[in-house]
Amino acid sequence: MNVALRKRLNLYAAVRPVRNLEGVPTRFENVDMIIIRENTEGLYSGVENEIINDVVMSMKVASETACTRIARWAFRFATRRGRKRITVLHKANIMKLTDGLFLRCARKIHQQEYPNIEYTETIIDAGCMKLVQDPSKFDMLLMENLYGDVVSDLCAGLVGGLGVVPGANYGDKDAVFEAVHGSAPDIAGKGLANPLALLMSGVMMLNYLADARNDATCRQIAERIKAAYNTTLKDGQKTRDLGGELGTEAFADAVIERL
Repeated sequence: MNVALRKRLNLYAAVRPVRNLEGVPTRFENVDMIIIRENTEGLYSGVENEIINDVVMSMKVASETACTRIARWAFRFATRRGRKRITVLHKANIMKLTDGLFLRCARKIHQQEYPNIEYTETIIDAGCMKLVQDPSKFDMLLMENLYGDVVSDLCAGLVGGLGVVPGANYGDKDAVFEAVHGSAPDIAGKGLANPLALLMSGVMMLNYLADARNDATCRQIAERIKAAYNTTLKDGQKTRDLGGELGTEAFADAVIERL
């Protein structure tokens, strides 16, 4: 369903903010990153063929239109959010045409339209090593589809797991907001799921509506919800995946009490 929505609504920019939360201790401090993932191309285009028996091929797709579009979106988003640096993770040393095109488009947008934002490039494997050494060194990460899928989950693990990371998919006219961990049908109805990621995604949605409609009320509500769940965690009220004892509804009730 997610893939169908992204294609139907042309939601080409996936955004996952990753930050430390007070009350959720991890191995790292001062983590505050935004992962931007191109959402329509790459190996996830689904172009696969069986060449001969027992030999299959998957085609990685990259177009100048999509690469330029996501680069411009990322730099514009960075400017609006007051971010200082964008790092592109790539494998252009091996995939010279596809990842090479992605890099050329990002460089062009940086040089011609957003020279105010610092721009760096890092090979994906070295970048992953640096992320687990000291993620606080990164500000915004921009990458193609497959890399973004993998790295965003890796980064979630730096701050407490998928239960504390929201997600959004943006297009030029529409947006869809989701908890990045999916529906988790194996624990449905057991009261085990952490609702925080969904609440955080709801806050992202309200801020999006505030911008789209110039609606101060939406932003005020978003800030109230954010303050409530931050206070809940600070008070030590956590679900089991974060080392606490609360179930899904109990955590939601704790947030509601602090609204």
